[in-house]
Amino acid sequence: MNTSESRITRIIAYITLGILLAITLFPIALLVLNSLKGSQEIVQNPLALPSQLRWDNFARAWSDANFSRTLLNSALLTGMTIVLVCTTGSLTAYVLARRKIKTWKILTFYLLASTTAPIQLFLFPLYFGFARMGLINNPVAVAFIYTAVYSPFAIMLLRTYFLAVPKELEEAALIDGASHWQVFSRVFLPIVSPGILTVALIIGLYSWNEFLIATTFLQGQERLTAVVSFFLLSGQYSSDWGVVMAAALIIILPIVILFVLLQRRFIEGMAGGSVKG
Repeated sequence: MNTSESRITRIIAYITLGILLAITLFPIALLVLNSLKGSQEIVQNPLALPSQLRWDNFARAWSDANFSRTLLNSALLTGMTIVLVCTTGSLTAYVLARRKIKTWKILTFYLLASTTAPIQLFLFPLYFGFARMGLINNPVAVAFIYTAVYSPFAIMLLRTYFLAVPKELEEAALIDGASHWQVFSRVFLPIVSPGILTVALIIGLYSWNEFLIATTFLQGQERLTAVVSFFLLSGQYSSDWGVVMAAALIIILPIVILFVLLQRRFIEGMAGGSVKG
């Protein structure tokens, strides 16, 4: 009886996972399908197979959106943001996790409030301040804005990884004569590296897809990110939807490839961070 019940449970679980997988992959499959069709075919029936494969959509999307430049801009901006967030976030999370701080509840409230506060609240003051300092069209300045926006989330998540490390490791290293910096860099960082990778992937995804800050502070044609240039492909009155779909596929492809390559470490990191702080 138990064997038959476990088999039925397994079948139901597989069916449920299959349905969820189909729902998840359907938009991507529809995107791939329509990226190989002409605009009229997409408007007539987006679910139909293409009568002729339009590989030229990708060439036109690459040139029209200037992806040779804008993808590089997005990669550099995302890379700088990941380095800044992971560096400052890991240091802050280590201190908050391993040191007794009397104002921890106030800090928690501040971090949660910063996470939930919409960017529109301080977008205009930031813009006028950056314009006065001559930092418009400066990718490094935008990376610092991203760091300020995403750091509260990164700190809260990384703190749970540092809390999961046994205190005995830290005490043993201190007894052996290690400094606090050596304890952090040589003991804790290797242990919480899956968590840092998880944060890096999440922050990278946020930075790669971010639109509002990028379009506000990066206005020059040579500074546009891939997402902003993709938005500019859509005309006010008409759009070549085949080219738009191809451009969207080009943008999401690097993220999909990166996640597929690092999915095991990402899942390990998410599981390792599921500890109450």
